[in-house]
Amino acid sequence: GIINGLSGWASSVDDIPADTITRRFRYDVALVSALKDLEEDIMEGLRESGMEDSACTAGFSVMIKESCDGMGDVSEKHGGGPAVPEKAVRFSITVMSVSVLADEGEDKVTIFTEPKPNSELSCKPLCLMFVDESDHETLTAVLGPVVAERNAMTESRLILSMGGLPRSFRFHFRGTGYDEKMVREVEGLEASGSTYVCTLCDSTRAEASQNMVLHSITRSHEQNLDRYEIWRTNPFSESVDELRDRVKGISAKPFMETQPTMDALHCDIGNATEFYKIFQDEIGEVYKKVKPSREERRSWRAALDKQLRKTVKLKPVMRMNGNYARRLMTQEAVEVVCELVPSEERREALRELMSIYIQMKPVWRATCPAKECPDQLCRYSFNSQRFADLLSSTFKYRYNGKITNYLHKTMAHVPEIIERDGSIGAWASEG
Repeated sequence: GIINGLSGWASSVDDIPADTITRRFRYDVALVSALKDLEEDIMEGLRESGMEDSACTAGFSVMIKESCDGMGDVSEKHGGGPAVPEKAVRFSITVMSVSVLADEGEDKVTIFTEPKPNSELSCKPLCLMFVDESDHETLTAVLGPVVAERNAMTESRLILSMGGLPRSFRFHFRGTGYDEKMVREVEGLEASGSTYVCTLCDSTRAEASQNMVLHSITRSHEQNLDRYEIWRTNPFSESVDELRDRVKGISAKPFMETQPTMDALHCDIGNATEFYKIFQDEIGEVYKKVKPSREERRSWRAALDKQLRKTVKLKPVMRMNGNYARRLMTQEAVEVVCELVPSEERREALRELMSIYIQMKPVWRATCPAKECPDQLCRYSFNSQRFADLLSSTFKYRYNGKITNYLHKTMAHVPEIIERDGSIGAWASEG
């Protein structure tokens, strides 16, 4: 007969007892529950848009944002429970909008839009797992059934009673709430130190540092799957290097479809880290030097930290975090750093770099950039071009054949993502 696949696992102290690994809702049940929570809002929306609620029973479509992220250290501080890994992963959904097609088959009318798409109140957990997000095998095993349920639902309709009448809903799933590490993992890309710098386009790090702005989004889940097949079968009998170049760094099987986008919080953090390093380099006038020693670098960093702590009350941090990034990326912080930069010309360049950055930033932070910062949105491409010109001329000692992943995305992909999705901030996973 068929037996439990985990039988024979002795739940010893070292082995994790199988029944503690993960808890989840059935995907369709969770969606029903999320929609029932919104019942009043949906009925209200129908009334406001002048659709008689008795006329509208079909043609509802629901846009779902899927998010998944690792949760770091969740170890028990005073043991007692079963032995489990101290890392966890959470997969959650957010109902972004509900729209309806009027019976005459005109355009869709949106009857509900989530006003706070990043609030923890609108984010409904679907699955919690004691898994390390880097443990690819366990992650795929646990999320496999979730993916299978999602795939089953994309083709079918849900009939659910709303306002006393059965109504038919279709679901559209968009996996945008993943940070870069997770996207690379589930979409089969090499890890983030790879020469393939971007999860949205095929550019290599060297190309991205040469041409900083002109790239378009080319990667997709289907393409990743096709490329993995090529990687697996090597139909042209190429060497590893040729093959890798052909598949642009797709060397594992993509198992979950994500919508390639970028994460607003990591965008802030990645770019702040970069500015923090530029500040050190400018204090030490690296643009003149050949190769500074580690001692010299250490002393510039110490000077920078001391200056920031004294004047903008910024304590040094081990790893850049969101709050530090927000405080560092201000005109005020640049003025403080400029006091340590010897040449006036370099100070001007730093001030300009920061002022452009500050104009660019609201565009990827805003929930609805077209409403909240239309001017910055219009100027974004111009600003990012100017930003790139500064980096590749005044600061070219840093970008010779290398560039960080998020700096590339910030300069090259923001306008296109917003054109496609209407927002980065609303669809991002964190912050």
